[in-house]
Amino acid sequence: MLSPDELQELEASLLPTLERHHLRLLAHGLRTLQAIAGHPSGGLPAAGAIEAWALQQPVIREDARFAQAFLGQMERVGQQLEAIAAAAGREPLALDLPDLIHWASQEADRRVRPPAAPPVPPPG
Repeated sequence: MLSPDELQELEASLLPTLERHHLRLLAHGLRTLQAIAGHPSGGLPAAGAIEAWALQQPVIREDARFAQAFLGQMERVGQQLEAIAAAAGREPLALDLPDLIHWASQEADRRVRPPAAPPVPPPG
């Protein structure tokens, strides 16, 4: 779970609302995967460990469709965290909120930055 200070840090970023929402979901997913693994570093837990953890949660266990959706979302979060971690030269579970904010800011900048104009050939 994100601390109040972390939520405030996230909200203080200059990211658009939708980007901050996505970042909150990604950060919660990171914390969930860290809790499942039992440590805040290293690689992602195996799919079997994620499923076993999920089935220990009463809310998830009681709704098979929700459990399936949850596991799918955790898989996608894991894939995204692996990509972010690879770009940062870190392990996925070693990422922290500043890493995620930095990644999201770079992505937002990339989307709004106009493409570079092709070089103009010299006359003649």
